[in-house]
Amino acid sequence: MNQLPDAFLSRMKEMLKDEYSAFEASYSLPRQYGLRVNTLKISPEEFQKISPFHLTPIPWIPNGFFYSEEDRPARHPYYYAGLYYLQEPSAMSPASRLEIQPGDRVLDLCAAPGGKATELGARLRGEGLLAANEISNSRAKALLKNIELFGIPNSFVLNEAPYRLAEVFPEYFNKILVDAPCSGEGMFRKDPAVAGTWTSERPKEFAKLQREILPAAAAMLSPGGLLLYSTCTFSPEENEGVVSFLLESNPKLHLLHMEGYEGFSQGIPDWGNGNPELLKCVRIWPHRMNGEGHFMALFQKEGSSLNHSGADASLPLRKEDRKILEAFFQDIVMPLDWRRVEVRGSKAYYLPSPSPAVRGPRFLRNGLCLGELKKNRFEPGQPLALAMKKSHYPSVLSLAPEDPRVIRYLKGETLSVERHETSRPDGYQLVCIKDFPLGWGKLVRGVLKNKYPAGWRIR
Repeated sequence: MNQLPDAFLSRMKEMLKDEYSAFEASYSLPRQYGLRVNTLKISPEEFQKISPFHLTPIPWIPNGFFYSEEDRPARHPYYYAGLYYLQEPSAMSPASRLEIQPGDRVLDLCAAPGGKATELGARLRGEGLLAANEISNSRAKALLKNIELFGIPNSFVLNEAPYRLAEVFPEYFNKILVDAPCSGEGMFRKDPAVAGTWTSERPKEFAKLQREILPAAAAMLSPGGLLLYSTCTFSPEENEGVVSFLLESNPKLHLLHMEGYEGFSQGIPDWGNGNPELLKCVRIWPHRMNGEGHFMALFQKEGSSLNHSGADASLPLRKEDRKILEAFFQDIVMPLDWRRVEVRGSKAYYLPSPSPAVRGPRFLRNGLCLGELKKNRFEPGQPLALAMKKSHYPSVLSLAPEDPRVIRYLKGETLSVERHETSRPDGYQLVCIKDFPLGWGKLVRGVLKNKYPAGWRIR
């Protein structure tokens, strides 16, 4: 505990009283490591059968597992197939407590690096819209990569200020997650460097920022819609204080109970404006659960859900572009609605449905990048490979996890391929680890030219 700020410890002692000694003792325990299965690609039960890791189910997360530090799942090829996301166990909670149904219009307002957005997108099952926003351009690029790695086909990745999005999407989304920037007190054990940046003024500074972000989120929430606010801090000013502010300033919002767990604690009304409704908030303490500190509040907006028709926002395809695309997709078991295919520049995209016909906001991606049109031919893209199943493509190079060619492929090297290993003797091959796509390669006379993106390659 010596590395933690004295002002922080003093405040926690006042907040926790008799529980403070247990809280203090929790910092001498090892941190917990978590892995969340991508249910778009594999069920938790099937993943357990093929996993080489030491897994223990996280009891409050249906597709979450604790793993051992020595497992190092970030180095396993399954990670590069997008079968799971590495995430601190408590941080899995917000996305699990926002009820998502296929077809929903979902916004993750502060989405980078993508831990919560990828879960929301997986639960949409390819139907509806996931809008994932991050105000930092560099962090938005990391967010985009994780969404593509997960194979989420119906995403709209934005790089915009929340107030600007509120101008463009009034009452548009029926599910919104705001995992707000915060002072990060709940992550001190996981990342001691965060404690080094903490000052007693930080909670006040972040509470001000949170009070700017949440009204924009509320303005984008459709009547009857759900908004989940979360932080990874203990600060009452950033938690019950901010929730109190939002309830007072938005009378159409009210709090809902969330699915419980024996380790969850209630919110404390006296840490906000005294409203007993604050008891519906959830606090996660590291001395009560096997995870770090977190806070959640689930709001609903009064009224009946609005009917947002999925306007076709795509541009008409040129005949020559469609002809080239059809030649590639004709024998792929992945039917396209050609009204949702758009070519921008040389790239072809498959737009979500609904695809919002909006102008103005900065975005990195609208829809699934299918690939690139080059001189009367089509080169399939990495996002398309990861959004496919092995059974979708007619010629596959399926490698076992222990095959040394897997690592060579992920490094960008060419591979030698025996004739019996693929259905077609040449042309594009979907490279898979067992049943799960990793990317593309182009086979020419027994040599697979590597199409794995340069920026994704391992070293």
